Amino acid sequence: MAVLYSFGLANLADSRYFSSRIDQGESSFEAGEMNLSFGYNTNGFAHHKLEDALEIIADCGYRGVALTLDNYHCNPFTVEPADLSRLRQLLDKLQLRVVIETGAHYLLNPQRKHYPTLVSSEGRQIRLEFLRRAVDIAADLHAECVSFWSGTPEPEVPEHQAWDWLVTGCLQLAEHAKRRGVQLAFETEPDMLVDNMAKFDVLKKHITSARFGLTMDIGHVFCSETVPFRQIYGKSANLIRNIHIEDIRDRKPDHLMFGEGQLDFVAILRVLNDNKYNGLINVELPRDSHRAAEVARASIEFLNAACQKITPAAVTGTANPSPAAKISS
Repeated sequence: MAVLYSFGLANLADSRYFSSRIDQGESSFEAGEMNLSFGYNTNGFAHHKLEDALEIIADCGYRGVALTLDNYHCNPFTVEPADLSRLRQLLDKLQLRVVIETGAHYLLNPQRKHYPTLVSSEGRQIRLEFLRRAVDIAADLHAECVSFWSGTPEPEVPEHQAWDWLVTGCLQLAEHAKRRGVQLAFETEPDMLVDNMAKFDVLKKHITSARFGLTMDIGHVFCSETVPFRQIYGKSANLIRNIHIEDIRDRKPDHLMFGEGQLDFVAILRVLNDNKYNGLINVELPRDSHRAAEVARASIEFLNAACQKITPAAVTGTANPSPAAKISS
């Protein structure tokens, strides 16, 4: 691939499930009709080899993995077909469902986080090539979707220009996803061009492809939205292909460990269950890689405990639902 841009690019040429052991950490919590499946994002295992991370995730009792393509985790610019075949075999062995995540910080530029993006003044084709390769990997791994976001416009770029670039890129990516039989899941991200559900609705009007769905990050919803979570979820339920989950405090998207923030996870999980969500609910704690195994195990224990607090009556839909989860003031 020819590099036509002035910024430095890295790793474009350099070489280099739930487990069948169902035990106390089971991650697909079933009570009555409830069947919520939890996964863990490998961006929280940045210091582990991918194979080791997957083994730990399965041993903790997760049913799936959100695989963030990164320098040493299935780098899309260096991975070979044989590598993907081995990875697919390992996922099958561990019985892990998988979604593909594209939020690597320094994969495309070693000095500038998340750069370039689909709304950058330079390098948009580099980002688009990365996302196309992510779609190809998703097809090879039988992944449920590819999750991605808009990016943050540069101050000198007019908003209408950034939107034009984003729509163009999404249309091109949706065509590639259609050819490969892969589902896309767009994530709203604080401080990016598309940072809330209203802006996602605008984008979706331009991207009519059935392949273009939504990643809902629970923490981001509580950062950017003011209406009840049940209402937000219900409006977009038919588009949601992937969920991220973490705690937050003071409407800041800091991806806190469960219990360190202000979210009511019993109410949140009740909403997901009541709406019969059957995709992965992926724990996303990228700042905790230094204690990855400990945090992964504590997270699944917390989420399973929250599920146990959903009464059978609420699970079967015979009781009045609780108020939507809210952030305490």
